[in-house]
Amino acid sequence: MIADRPPPLIEVQPDAETLATAVAGELLNRIADAQAAGNVPHIGLTGGTIADAVHREVARMAADSGVDWGTVHFWFGDERFVAADSPDRNALQARAAFLDAVAATRVHEVPAADQVADAEAAAAAYADDVRTEGGGAFDVLMLGIGPDGHVASLFPGHPALEVADTVAAAVHDSPKPPPDRVTLTFEALERSHAVWFLASGDAKAGAVARALADDGTVAQTPARGVRGLVETTFFLDHAAASRL
Repeated sequence: MIADRPPPLIEVQPDAETLATAVAGELLNRIADAQAAGNVPHIGLTGGTIADAVHREVARMAADSGVDWGTVHFWFGDERFVAADSPDRNALQARAAFLDAVAATRVHEVPAADQVADAEAAAAAYADDVRTEGGGAFDVLMLGIGPDGHVASLFPGHPALEVADTVAAAVHDSPKPPPDRVTLTFEALERSHAVWFLASGDAKAGAVARALADDGTVAQTPARGVRGLVETTFFLDHAAASRL
């Protein structure tokens, strides 16, 4: 299915600050355009340093965007299975950066470790939420990419790469702490009109190059396994693009 989708686009900005501003502006435009067309936007969020910078830029620019934030659905590509008040949670970081500032009300969080029995229960509940409230596809799905090429919480060589017939899965023994997580599976991630990879810094350059190379495998570089139905764009700064 990936082979049938449009090839990735690459957009390079001089530095992380400029990158964050460019992505935030484009995201606001996409949401506003969707609402103007009478659609209800579904946006997939990610964690990480550059994502946090994007989120803060969204908050800064929100007042002039014309977006009706009360109708936008926000989702998370993955989540750390920790307590609800843990600073490690992507949801907590996104709320602090922009969701609370814009008064977003349709924020779909993965259940936390102090709310359900285990990561499997959290994954099952999140999968049910995606199926019932997800609208069929993400309008924009933003994803980070790890230095090892992981995406969401799908790590190279990890059993979660093989999970099928569900949209969310528990992850144990993650090579990146914390060890227990919940991730959307490839089945869910590929249901995205636009997939945006966000990468900044020299440490990401090798993974970006592997994700875009003509050869390689998803098992080695999971980021190779996610492409948008209509668009896949790698938003990079000069450092992250240095090995292309």
